[in-house]
Amino acid sequence: MTAHAIAIDTVYAALEDLRARRPLVHNITNFVAMGVSANILLALGASPAMVHALEEVEDFLAISDALCINIGTLSPPWVEAMHAAAVKANTLGKPWVLDPVGCGATPYRTKAAAALAALKPTIIRGNASEILSLAGETGGGKGVDSTARAGDAVSAATALAKRTGAVVAITGAVDYVCDGASLADIHGGHELMPLSTALGCSLSAVTAAFAAVRPPREAAIAALAVFAAGGSAAAENARGPGHLPADMCDALYRMDRATLARSVRLLDSTG
Repeated sequence: MTAHAIAIDTVYAALEDLRARRPLVHNITNFVAMGVSANILLALGASPAMVHALEEVEDFLAISDALCINIGTLSPPWVEAMHAAAVKANTLGKPWVLDPVGCGATPYRTKAAAALAALKPTIIRGNASEILSLAGETGGGKGVDSTARAGDAVSAATALAKRTGAVVAITGAVDYVCDGASLADIHGGHELMPLSTALGCSLSAVTAAFAAVRPPREAAIAALAVFAAGGSAAAENARGPGHLPADMCDALYRMDRATLARSVRLLDSTG
């Protein structure tokens, strides 16, 4: 593969467009992530909604710009609502992101993630263990945490992208975006980020927001780049992981081209 740099201007243009259009992101997400995800979406410039009831997910999706499905706290009624929302998103042509939280941890969770992946998500965003498990390989996760490096899951992500038609984003110390034919890697972020709960879930919501204003692969790259830059900027002054989500909100609210340029390095590999 031949690697070349991805222009920061492309990412910043996507962010400016998101801020101008303020997409409404419909989230079916877990209890832990709701508040953090909503605050981060607002700080970024999007509009969040946490709508889970089967009786209204289809109606609400009709007025939304994108959908994020996060399986962090599963229950049968929520799984039913997730399926209904995914089908409706496809019917309406709305982009949707699947976050297969903890896929591989239990048979029920793995089966739920696989069934949702079969419904043709626009983007799948997960850690290495989740992506490996969803692709049918041994994920090696520890609950909802990954014990594998993102780079270990690139081959599995490529196969998963070809099978589902989704763009697959793997997050870790280095992030990767695969569409089955090409690979982009995003270098940035900070070691404090995995120590704050709900940041990964919030990134999936951010990915959905970008998917409302950009094609899937470009949206995934922009989301990961902006979030990594936000984490890097927030960690400069954060007192510790407990304060990082609030500092992330501030950093994303203030995000500009200069911060992006100094905080992340983007490479595109095409074969």
